[in-house]
Amino acid sequence: MRLIAGLALVVVTALSSPGGAHAAGGTIAIVAAENVYGDIARQIGGDRVSVSSIMSNPDADPHLFETTPAVGRSLATAQIVVFNGVGYDPWMAKLLKAAPHSGRVEIVAADLVHKTSGDNPHLWYDPPTMPAVATALAGALGKADAGHAADYQARLRTFIASLDAIHDKIAAIRKKYAGKPVTATEPVFGYMVDALGLTMRNGSFQLAVMNNTEPSAKDMAAFEDDLKHHKVAVLFYNKQVTGKLTQRLLEIARQARVPVVGVTETEPANTSFQDWMLGQLGDTEKALAAPSP
Repeated sequence: MRLIAGLALVVVTALSSPGGAHAAGGTIAIVAAENVYGDIARQIGGDRVSVSSIMSNPDADPHLFETTPAVGRSLATAQIVVFNGVGYDPWMAKLLKAAPHSGRVEIVAADLVHKTSGDNPHLWYDPPTMPAVATALAGALGKADAGHAADYQARLRTFIASLDAIHDKIAAIRKKYAGKPVTATEPVFGYMVDALGLTMRNGSFQLAVMNNTEPSAKDMAAFEDDLKHHKVAVLFYNKQVTGKLTQRLLEIARQARVPVVGVTETEPANTSFQDWMLGQLGDTEKALAAPSP
């Protein structure tokens, strides 16, 4: 995701429960900045939580966000808030400051996995992130609702076990394709590429795009050369951000018959984190297995 100074804002808010963040029927109100963290909160909290996710539209450009009064109200009444941090959602700090809530627990994914300014902010693709977030959520829920602490810990164990399928797929791909050169329009999938043992090319180009600056002519030429001369096995691109530059590179890749894999920053609707990751890993495995042109 581009780290835009003075972030331009458009509405992509979607509150998953009719009452926003207000707890109903004794449930614990949780607000997640990104719906991937909202999904984890539901998996850990079960029917004891009411979860609202602010950014939840996989068809919208997540680089743009505009706050609304409804978002502020949801945060003002939330008992637990989960967000990414490390510059991905800088608007959260402002919203939380403007909507103080005594006793509210704030869980920041970046802090849990020791990421700091300048690190790749797409933390959900880094395998250690979700176990850390889930563990923090189980702990916070157990403190807020001590009578059901054992239930939250049981769901945490179930969640951690469910990640085995993802780890197994990563290990299988790594074993077969480690070292394969790949490229990307943005570093969205960067942590997963590292976990797979693939070699990422055109890093400076990707950073320029992420930071909303124009890639240099040299970087652009090197990227196009990689595609045209099959120096990379796969091109990853962000399906939520497809401007003219991305479209140009996709067209070059298709003409050169370089496999293309689209990834997203926002978890698709009606799916789970586990299925989302496995689907993209499956697409990656298929692309890597494609015969060279």
